[in-house]
Amino acid sequence: MIEVKGLVKTYGHKRAVDGVTFTVKRGDILGFLGPNGAGKSTTMKMITGFLRPNAGKATVDGIDVAEAPVAVKGKIGYLPESAPAYPEMTVEEFLGFIAEIRGFRTAESRRAPVDRAINLTHLAPVRKQSVETLSKGFKQRVGLAQALLHDPPVLVLDEPTDGLDPNQKNEVRSLIKSMAVEKAVILSTHILEEVDAVCNRVIIISQGKVVVDETPEQLRARQPGARLDEIFRNLTRGDI
Repeated sequence: MIEVKGLVKTYGHKRAVDGVTFTVKRGDILGFLGPNGAGKSTTMKMITGFLRPNAGKATVDGIDVAEAPVAVKGKIGYLPESAPAYPEMTVEEFLGFIAEIRGFRTAESRRAPVDRAINLTHLAPVRKQSVETLSKGFKQRVGLAQALLHDPPVLVLDEPTDGLDPNQKNEVRSLIKSMAVEKAVILSTHILEEVDAVCNRVIIISQGKVVVDETPEQLRARQPGARLDEIFRNLTRGDI
């Protein structure tokens, strides 16, 4: 569903992403990890067509992102970092607006996908509230709802549980796992317990390069008995 070959992105003299290559199949939940500034968000923005790479290629469901970025965006549900939304709109209005952009042109056709997204993300109690009045956790759920709205085959989620309380985190993780049977999911996170809870594959990126692409079990086997955060820290330092 996602194929990335030799992606490179430079900013001046800095190479933020340096030859990243990987694939994601339907049914995969790929945990995309790395320290701040490692190149995670930049890679995700290139996959979703928001940034053009300096070199390399990304395809989504067989479609070249550089050649057909609009078609690719139709295949992807994207939750960027900080979950941007129009603050003056109510939750329902914002999701209706997104639905119209996604091709649901009539009020009648928008009703079902909006209701489905609200129900999946447990936003019913605040559907009539303006986005600016919501807590950080509810705003994050609005961002997740817009990503799910058109039932895309690919989800690219940048810190989807950021700002959520423990119960909300468990709800979102369960939702992602239930949907992943029919989708390919890239999940960027700083929460290492999320890898154990959700992911069946892990990629660790450091200084713009992939240093690990394996299952959580293989990752743990590198240092038996060590905590996941210790393994992560050692890998990004190049100690193991």
